[in-house]
Amino acid sequence: MTVRAILESKGRYIHTVEAAARLASAVKTLAERRIGAVLVMHGTQLEGILSERDVVRVLADRGPAALDEPIGAVMTRDVFTCRQDDTVGEIMERMTAGKFRHLPVMEHDRVVGLISIGDIVKSRLSEYEHEQRALHDYIKSA
Repeated sequence: MTVRAILESKGRYIHTVEAAARLASAVKTLAERRIGAVLVMHGTQLEGILSERDVVRVLADRGPAALDEPIGAVMTRDVFTCRQDDTVGEIMERMTAGKFRHLPVMEHDRVVGLISIGDIVKSRLSEYEHEQRALHDYIKSA
């Protein structure tokens, strides 16, 4: 299975924020949307990613005053990305090695989606269930 198949199943909508916005507004978006990360964009250009982990880290370091800081001051700038043709196996390996849970999907220097480890787990479970049904049907017909 590829990243493209996951995006076709889950959709390509992404939540974005601007680097100049206050961290408090991004935290509100994360909570209201029940999501774990937002992409930090300037127009169509990816500048970074802000995850729940980034928020926890900055609050632990600087306390509640950090909520008034710009997102650009606390976001992760070195963003790992993937392509639509990458396989689920490749993505799982990359996420495990890098210890992150969200990957922007890029195509020709443009963000076309965002996948999470939850999306990957859901797709793998679906594959396994499909294989199990196929094996069960095969055994019944034998």
